[in-house]
Amino acid sequence: MAKLWSKWQWDGLGLSVAGLCLMHCLASSVLLVFLASAGGLLLDPIIHEIGLLLAIVFGMLALGKGLWDHGFVMPTAIGASGIGMMATALTIPHGTTEIVLTAIGVAILAWGHVLNHRASN
Repeated sequence: MAKLWSKWQWDGLGLSVAGLCLMHCLASSVLLVFLASAGGLLLDPIIHEIGLLLAIVFGMLALGKGLWDHGFVMPTAIGASGIGMMATALTIPHGTTEIVLTAIGVAILAWGHVLNHRASN
């Protein structure tokens, strides 16, 4: 297990947070349709704000470390565009646009993590 962690390190953590974010978005949508009260809890803006801040911090750490280690700019540039979309989502009112912008930003950041991992190996 230690070998697996040393191989993936921050990119693996970033991908995990991205996966949890996307699962949260899907679960919130499904629960909102079936259970309005449970959907309201999962769609609480504070959950998105904390989750996005964590994803942004982990993304910056992983991409920065990758750029330092391998020197390839493309994974960092792609990941940074996803982080930018996620940061923009933090500044707009909670709603459909914010959720869509977050999901797209998370997917782009996840792609940057994958490219960063490939460049490191």
